Amino acid sequence: MKFFIDTADIKEIQELAASGLLDGVTTNPSLVAKSGAANFIELITEICKIIPGPVSAEVAAMDYETMLKEAERLAKIASNVTVKLPLTYDGLRVCKIMSNQKIMTNVTLCFSANQALLAAKAGATFVSPFIGRLDDTGADGLQLIADIVQIYRNYPELDTQVLAASIRHPVHMLECAKIGADVATMPPSVLKQLFHHPLTDKGLAGFMADWQKSGQTIL
Repeated sequence: MKFFIDTADIKEIQELAASGLLDGVTTNPSLVAKSGAANFIELITEICKIIPGPVSAEVAAMDYETMLKEAERLAKIASNVTVKLPLTYDGLRVCKIMSNQKIMTNVTLCFSANQALLAAKAGATFVSPFIGRLDDTGADGLQLIADIVQIYRNYPELDTQVLAASIRHPVHMLECAKIGADVATMPPSVLKQLFHHPLTDKGLAGFMADWQKSGQTIL
């Protein structure tokens, strides 16, 4: 499973990139606004220099003509830019054009398996089903991930990757991995939670106490 982080905060990206555990970054207009960046193009350019893997940059337009122009502009930023498009009729039209040009795409705001099937037919590199937002409505976000994974496996000619999004906590991560999602994108805070377990902390404390009693050193 590939690990992406869902943020536009340069400091957070730099910190986690240094771990060697990141495969990519996803951004959206809300995250960009939260970052306080003055120039969207410059922000994505900087992120692409930090992360060699896919960096999702989302269009802002809703109409086909403007969306296509924005997608073409974003694709020119760097070879690892993934043009992020809404799962709408016009979004999928632009996705098909981008995929024909071998430009990576991430079709976002997916809330049904039928939508995911359309994204794959349009040649999307990634499709982003939103787990947490579905859960908020009383639906089962993880079941959607399972349905999409099953459908894609039924048709080997569909090579769109399932990018589990709107991940809220480590249990979401665990279940997505068990289901077989190709990618999970999560806030930095959730990724950091994956490192921790109370028994690990307790074990380390015991080891360190015993080591100090031994009076030995390694260096």
